[in-house]
Amino acid sequence: MQLEDCIFCKIARGEIPCNKVYEDDDVIAFHDIHPQAPIHFLIIPKHHITSLAHATSEDAVLLGKMINLVPTLAKQAGCDNGFRTVINTGHDGGQEVPHLHIHVLGGPRPWK
Repeated sequence: MQLEDCIFCKIARGEIPCNKVYEDDDVIAFHDIHPQAPIHFLIIPKHHITSLAHATSEDAVLLGKMINLVPTLAKQAGCDNGFRTVINTGHDGGQEVPHLHIHVLGGPRPWK
């Protein structure tokens, strides 16, 4: 299921352009438009899941696929010395877009 007014569903459908990192039938990864690190991209399911709190056992394979993509895509993006993953969940968890997404952040730390 995709929602008509969900910005990430629109990106997944190709209605809104993005700086794509990866795409297959199930997921799409793209650079964050407000990066918080030198490398900052998102991995989202093309199937609409509002948040991690809304995921069900039926989503387990998809969630596993998304997590397994993180190190591969992070390395391809240049995160040779580590990376951070964040899944904000719900309003109090800092989630701004109501569509499950994994933030992957990396690159040199600015205080080095």
